[in-house]
Amino acid sequence: MASETLVVTSKVKKHIKEKGGCNTSGETIEALSKAVEKLCQRGIEAAKSDGRKTVMARDIVDDHL
Repeated sequence: MASETLVVTSKVKKHIKEKGGCNTSGETIEALSKAVEKLCQRGIEAAKSDGRKTVMARDIVDDHL
């Protein structure tokens, strides 16, 4: 089962092209979508753990970002 694309492919490709002069493979879009999915899940779990129904930035902040 394929995952849903959670990033705007055209915007990612444009950003990579403008910032680095590089092309973007389809695998890159898939990897970014999986990363976004994981961050969203982290946020959902943190919000529920705090008894909230709203995911906030602090719920998904990654020290590596």
